[in-house]
Amino acid sequence: MNIVDLTYSLHLTLSKSMKKTLIAAAIGGLIMFIWQFLSWTIIDTHRPMQNYTPKQQEILDFLSNNLEDGAYYLPTTPTGASMEEQQKLMETSMGKPWAEIRYHKALNANMPLNMARGLAVNILVVLLFCSFLLNNSLEFKGILASALVFGLISYLITEYTKQIWFETNSIPDLIDAIVGWGLVGSWLGWWLGRK
Repeated sequence: MNIVDLTYSLHLTLSKSMKKTLIAAAIGGLIMFIWQFLSWTIIDTHRPMQNYTPKQQEILDFLSNNLEDGAYYLPTTPTGASMEEQQKLMETSMGKPWAEIRYHKALNANMPLNMARGLAVNILVVLLFCSFLLNNSLEFKGILASALVFGLISYLITEYTKQIWFETNSIPDLIDAIVGWGLVGSWLGWWLGRK
């Protein structure tokens, strides 16, 4: 085999591998997107993170008159407060009510754009995960196990650590991580594990 044949053979192999990876990422990202859609809508897994109160209009009116767009943690000290002031507030706040607020003056849910951005991010994340897989010669079980570990790590480092401090219910996010990455891992295990 001469250098031209070897170069051509390598080109075909890389092109085939690249196509296979791009297909894996596109479909894997779509699978994750579909799971997220079902989880937030039809299955309603995230309902505990979006509780209803019959006083919502009263609360929104009050917030509208008192806040600007942004995220708030109550109680907290103003920027530049000393460590002593922060410690004193912590001590006097123990056992009393607190709140975490994400407030916006106007609902601007650009559903098509947000869904497109979500799908694009899912495809990118699966592509990054595929780049990890391609550096390891794994078969179905190994790919599925890697995907589940990846999902669990992403949950633990983000939602669970937030839950520790802000006492949120992160079980819906754990379900999303395990089911979503389990589905993606099953797809990738089948697709990338084929010879």
